Amino acid sequence: MSKTIISTDAAPAAIGTYSQAVNHNGTVYLSGQIPLVAETMELISDDFEQQTVQVFENLKAVMAAAGGTLDDMCKVNIYLTDLSNFATVNEVMARYFAQPYPARAAIGIGQLPRGAQVEIDGIAAV
Repeated sequence: MSKTIISTDAAPAAIGTYSQAVNHNGTVYLSGQIPLVAETMELISDDFEQQTVQVFENLKAVMAAAGGTLDDMCKVNIYLTDLSNFATVNEVMARYFAQPYPARAAIGIGQLPRGAQVEIDGIAAV
């Protein structure tokens, strides 16, 4: 079994007992990213679209550290504190992914760490 921990300063450091990502035999399991700016560990803003963009930028940085790109993502899980923001997620996601899109789930939840409005995790193949 080959398991490699992925870590980069270009994405927010883990704020708990987890790794940014784990590569197991070419499958990368990405931990959830919230819209923290890596340098400050603060939320980018209260604006939902800016938060969503920051989350994808964080995922992009982790994927780069894993030797891949967002195009390598096979599955994306999106957690939203307000499902009325679903259309904005689709619009922002279209900036980062081209067809064929990864499989995806979007889940409405009550609360996220640090007051974030969106969190995304996923699985990639590199």
